[in-house]
Amino acid sequence: MARKVTRRFMLQATMIGACAPAVHAQPSRGAQWSAKQYVNQPVSNPLYKALDSIWAAVRAETQGRLDVTVYPQNNGLPGSDPAALKLLQSGELEFFAIMGGLLSAAVPTMDVQGLPFVFTDPQQAYRADAGELGRYLDRECEAKGIHRIKGGLFENGMRQMNMREKSIRSVDDLQGLRIRVPDGEMFRDFFRTLGAEPVSMNINQLYDALKEGRVDGQENPLIIAETNRLYEVTKTISITNHMWSGFNLIAHAAFWNGLPQDIRAIVGKQVARQVVIQRKQTDDLNRKLEQSLVLQRGMVINRAEVSSFRARLKGSFYPRWKKHIGTQAWALLEKSTGKLG
Repeated sequence: MARKVTRRFMLQATMIGACAPAVHAQPSRGAQWSAKQYVNQPVSNPLYKALDSIWAAVRAETQGRLDVTVYPQNNGLPGSDPAALKLLQSGELEFFAIMGGLLSAAVPTMDVQGLPFVFTDPQQAYRADAGELGRYLDRECEAKGIHRIKGGLFENGMRQMNMREKSIRSVDDLQGLRIRVPDGEMFRDFFRTLGAEPVSMNINQLYDALKEGRVDGQENPLIIAETNRLYEVTKTISITNHMWSGFNLIAHAAFWNGLPQDIRAIVGKQVARQVVIQRKQTDDLNRKLEQSLVLQRGMVINRAEVSSFRARLKGSFYPRWKKHIGTQAWALLEKSTGKLG
């Protein structure tokens, strides 16, 4: 049965469309369920390509019963990720791919995915999410009307520091610098603790902010510097691996639960298939970029002394975030990572 289209949604869709027209055709007229998928990355990013492949395969296998249109860069939505999350919670957006540190605006426990200097590599994060911690996060999300699609944890990479001019070799080099961070409190607290000045803005504003000097740098996996062309407006990258970063594929719970079981099974199968591909593509690209950003983009890359960063976090940082995330999630995380703090 087709979903009801509200006047509010039609007005918002019209405004969004005026800002950035969709890059795909409208859903087929014969679809029983038509839906939208937002992702903040451009079409060149492996995550966008994976989502596009998932929904094309689902459309084919369900013979058009479920037709999902994928919109890169959140379709130019004003407010980007935080605004898209609100749309999903209200039921005006059906599917979204979002980092845990931004999903935490609705589900505070999701900040556990991005705790600094906790996961040493992506595989450790995958194991934690596949176990008890992941099932706990599923329940926390469901309580807020958000369904985390099983196995739908996509890779972004370990986060590095990317600057307009200055190389970051130790925590002392960060003092007073304006660092763009996503709109999440843990990102801000982390960089304030390190002595920098965090500046929150959506990723679709980042290129111009760097170009104009409104921020001194940003932190993201290398793939973000490449696919968002940040190498055009920055000169240095410092390898810090200070946080793991991934994208959760989420759905409006009522919409998801309203789909027939066979369609949900098809979605799950296609997600599982593409997650394997996307994780490998992203991991491979992040590794290769340590060389190609130097050789092809002319950037300077160094490895930072991360012990100086860790030293700044000793004291109140981890206890503060343990209280925020919750003792149960914290204990489940420590089962995978060992003692924190």
